[in-house]
Amino acid sequence: MLTEEAMRRAREAGLDLVEVAPDAKPPVCKIMDYGKFKYEQKKKAHSAKTKQKVTHIKELRLRPKTEEHDLMVKIKKAKEFLSAGDRVQVNMLFKGREMAHIDLGKTLLERFGVEIADVGKVERPAILDGRRMTLVLVPKVSI
Repeated sequence: MLTEEAMRRAREAGLDLVEVAPDAKPPVCKIMDYGKFKYEQKKKAHSAKTKQKVTHIKELRLRPKTEEHDLMVKIKKAKEFLSAGDRVQVNMLFKGREMAHIDLGKTLLERFGVEIADVGKVERPAILDGRRMTLVLVPKVSI
């Protein structure tokens, strides 16, 4: 119908003429209470926001000389984080002459990835960046 006719009907009903689909040919309009419409849209947006899952990146720090028991404690913590749905970033820090033994750090990080294979997987393998080697783990998708 014509725009003037739609406006007249909306005024008679005491409501607003709201353009719902401006891209359609011809554009689609509805006669409704615009304030109520905006309120319901805001409520839907808030509801969708509260239902979304926020993932955090948890960080664990290791050294090439980290002993067996300490490594197992870090692995246990990583499993807790992964089972909670968070990502884990494992940083291997090298100091001084430890830079000559980068292979020890890489081996330790690879072992870390194998140990957590039941609850997570390696998203990004160990990458050396300056004096820091980083491994990123993500939780496995539970079906």
